[in-house]
Amino acid sequence: MTTTEYLARAPRPHAPVRLLCFPFAGGGASAYARWQHELDARGASVDVLPVRLPGRESRSGEPRFTELAPLVEELNEELDEVLASPHLLYGHSMGALVAYALMRRRQERGAPLPRAALLAAYRAPHLPPPRLDTGTGACAGAGACAGADGSCAASDSGLARALVALGGLPEALLGHPEWLRALLPVVRDDLALCASAGPAGGPVRVPLHLFTGADDSLVRTSEVTAWRRYAARGCEVRVLPGGHFFLRTHEEWLLDEVAPLVRRYGGRRTVHAAAS
Repeated sequence: MTTTEYLARAPRPHAPVRLLCFPFAGGGASAYARWQHELDARGASVDVLPVRLPGRESRSGEPRFTELAPLVEELNEELDEVLASPHLLYGHSMGALVAYALMRRRQERGAPLPRAALLAAYRAPHLPPPRLDTGTGACAGAGACAGADGSCAASDSGLARALVALGGLPEALLGHPEWLRALLPVVRDDLALCASAGPAGGPVRVPLHLFTGADDSLVRTSEVTAWRRYAARGCEVRVLPGGHFFLRTHEEWLLDEVAPLVRRYGGRRTVHAAAS
């Protein structure tokens, strides 16, 4: 199989289904470091493939994307061979937007689609970007922007405090400016990428499984369930404990929900889209 920088390793050839995981704004593939072991322990036979986006972690020296469309085009090309086999997608916050846009692109070209998509902690594409007001004019979270052009207009300290309030950054990091200098440019570029999404596309011929945090202060449950209009093959909603980053704070709960879905879709025939 052709190798790609978007994956840390080649997919396992005999896995019944692959699970490609897309990160939240400012995050990377390491957010899913435990998923292979934990899903194996839950009896879910799956090959977990965290997606490594440019400009972070092991790809920190590469330019980051600040627009969604070119990133999706590159993902569509680079992951085409990987996505030819049975697969699922999981996207958290910004990752949900990227996963949806990739499905839309592949549906347009008649490429194999995932057996299901698991989309978490992100507003439906037709809704305006959320804003987090911490009293400083700061913005936080994937899709939340203070600048009219989609850029984040908050100061570094304001943005960092907003991320702490949202649960996306440990408060202890506020005392480590050298770490913030490495992290905050990634967050800003990811926020710009989310703001660049443009008009919402149409439904995808893929079952959607939606996850929302009961205490999410950035994205309300009703805004997550609004994804229903994009589900041409059915939709389910699960409310989990925790806030916007329940992926971190309640990972065990989330994996208890993901594992049965992996088992459910492990034996289905690959879905192909009709070119539109």
